[in-house]
Amino acid sequence: MRRHFIVIAVTAPIVGTCAVAAAPTPSASSAKPSAARSGAAVSGRRSILIVGDSLSAEYGLRRGTGWVALLEKRLAIEAPGVVVVNASISGDTTSGGRSRLGALLVLHKPTHVVVELGGNDALRGLPLQMTELNLTAMVQAARKAGARVLLVGMQMPPNYGTQYAAQFAEAFVKVARSNQTALVPFLLKGVADGADPTKLFQSDRIHPREEAHPIMLDNVWPELRKLLK
Repeated sequence: MRRHFIVIAVTAPIVGTCAVAAAPTPSASSAKPSAARSGAAVSGRRSILIVGDSLSAEYGLRRGTGWVALLEKRLAIEAPGVVVVNASISGDTTSGGRSRLGALLVLHKPTHVVVELGGNDALRGLPLQMTELNLTAMVQAARKAGARVLLVGMQMPPNYGTQYAAQFAEAFVKVARSNQTALVPFLLKGVADGADPTKLFQSDRIHPREEAHPIMLDNVWPELRKLLK
């Protein structure tokens, strides 16, 4: 059997399968959409609001090389006119995302919402039930605002405990199933579970390198494309 590796913290040793979201200190500046995109969701125009953590906020990357920026470039070719608002904050949790989603929905009036949160909850030892409740509240709030929702899941390595890792991954499935919303089970599939995933991570051994982000986009795109159609 092939063995997979990933590092889960700056000081942590290499451990077995899967990966986690990054957890640096939240940055207010990283949450601020560019002036060109802010308020861009005008009547009749499709727009995608991304609410995520550092995996979506280009932490440690050159601007324009993260999966969200790559998504914008793909949309320009495959779905011209779709606006992307990246409201991701490095280090954010589901509680943080839930607390600011309402204002984002009012400001941007998105037709689609992508929720990529949860990994930092696990890193900080937050109750799994709370993560589920927060994700459910975000999905329901976005749908109530008239948006179609894509939930992007994360997985934890087995050193967190096999049972916990399984429950954490299942939490995203449960929220998506109970709310009948689209799901990407694992954002880092093909990045954190490969033969040598360390080569796809930055020196902090938490954040994916630039070359990993096209893979991340390819994980998200099939489900997002269905919603856009």
